[in-house]
Amino acid sequence: MGVLIWRWPWVFAIVAVAIAVVLVSMWWRNRRNYVSNVRDDDAEVWNIDTHMQTESIAEQYRTWRNLNRLAMGLLSLALIVAGALNARPSSVDTTEEHSSTRDIVLCLDVSGSALPYDRTIIATYLGLVSNFQGERIGMSIFNSTSRTVFPLTDDYSLVSQQLRKADKILDGVQSQKDIDKMSDKDYQAISDWLDGTQNRENETSLIGDGLVNCSAMLPGFSYSGTSATGTNSSRSSSIVLATDNVVSGKSTYSLKQALDLAQSAKINVDGLFAGPEESEDDATTIAMKDEIQSHGGIFLATSANAGVEDLVKQIESKRNGSEESNNQASIVDEPTWWVLGLAILYGGFMLTVWRLRR
Repeated sequence: MGVLIWRWPWVFAIVAVAIAVVLVSMWWRNRRNYVSNVRDDDAEVWNIDTHMQTESIAEQYRTWRNLNRLAMGLLSLALIVAGALNARPSSVDTTEEHSSTRDIVLCLDVSGSALPYDRTIIATYLGLVSNFQGERIGMSIFNSTSRTVFPLTDDYSLVSQQLRKADKILDGVQSQKDIDKMSDKDYQAISDWLDGTQNRENETSLIGDGLVNCSAMLPGFSYSGTSATGTNSSRSSSIVLATDNVVSGKSTYSLKQALDLAQSAKINVDGLFAGPEESEDDATTIAMKDEIQSHGGIFLATSANAGVEDLVKQIESKRNGSEESNNQASIVDEPTWWVLGLAILYGGFMLTVWRLRR
């Protein structure tokens, strides 16, 4: 917080002048009354002091007079503080805001072989979202076709809501045995969530097509392979591609073609092998690793660490977006101590008035 300033100082000045006028008027009136009551020395003048010679009465009179002065003083101070409060005491608050300039798209293969691994990825990002500051995140799922679960956004309440929903829906698809035990309601929930990802018959896990659709969610992407104009180039873009790279069918784009398009748009693609550990040495897995790394991405498999959750966090730690730092200055009202002072002074005045009435 900065130095205390007054936003409406003229209000304080008006109140101070008004109080001064009232006090001077009261003094002048008392002075006139005193002068008008002056009598000749020979005239008999009634004086309350001459009738209060007893010690008890004199003490009560002095107490009464002191309480009156105290009440007047407290009321004057309360009015001064009220005037100061109306003058809006404020301070200049200077803060430095940090926000990331990174856009992230979760690109998840939801074919039968990869789906059991997607829940852990989703659950991990659900935990990471609480620490995001300025990152925009989106999610797309694909099989033979793609569906956008939620677009690129920094509305973290929406992101958390959608990730929690997906995490709950996928809770029962860790194995075929779990799927067989599902109730009709749970099975229908999964079917609804996957709706739109299997619109091509006899074709599954078209990874290149899915990656292209995920890339299209990010600014700067162009299907022609040339950089789009009018985009915000100050933000870094990245995709976390989770798949086992097992293609069944004929895709429009191969994984290499999709990575080329993403690279031309300056989109970083990191690969996460979503499949069983025994398949990590398969030709399809090695091919995915080579393609991801040759395009500057990070490739991780489940055997590289304790689990998928650790892998996702490892990708996040290695792929940090740049941070924007903005100095923000704003005038902030600071009425707290003035309100407290006013309450104490007015409370003291009311207590004094109550004592005078007794």
